[in-house]
Amino acid sequence: MIHPIKIVVSGAVGAGKTTLIQTLSETEVISTDVVASEDIGKDNTTIAFDFGTVQLGDDLLLLFGTPGQERFDFMWDVLCQGAMGLLLLVSGTRPGDFRHSRHILEFIRTRYPLPYLLGVTHQDRPGAWAPEDVAEYFDTPPGRVIGLDATDPAACRRAVSDLLTILATPAMADVPPVPALYPVQPPEAL
Repeated sequence: MIHPIKIVVSGAVGAGKTTLIQTLSETEVISTDVVASEDIGKDNTTIAFDFGTVQLGDDLLLLFGTPGQERFDFMWDVLCQGAMGLLLLVSGTRPGDFRHSRHILEFIRTRYPLPYLLGVTHQDRPGAWAPEDVAEYFDTPPGRVIGLDATDPAACRRAVSDLLTILATPAMADVPPVPALYPVQPPEAL
């Protein structure tokens, strides 16, 4: 019997949300990417959501990617309804976006206490923050933060598999909301 599981993939602009869903999806991805109307560091941006599916064993994962820009934050709320887990992507090379990524995590988790996993992308680039350093910044247990290449199907499958493990482990799934304080400030964000 197949079990559908809704997973939200969120994060700041350029963290790799659309890429991860395109990499993993076994069906054609529904995407709402358009040409960016302002300078956001890339040509296109998601304005509503990305959607794809992937089957892992008896689980059919319904992957919903959120927009990264705060002006579309109403979609974070819409897309999280009925979700069972959150995969928050954080670009390891954009510490200036950590505060916004933290805001996204707090925004979602205060409304929907979803089990979550942080995926630190762009680990192959010079100067990228290591997952354990990102865990410290987010005041999150290191076991909830992994390095991730959003273009590598095996790495993406491992990330969603790790999230499913968190969902299936009551002690791990019941995580208190993220504290609202920023314990560590990346130098570039100051």
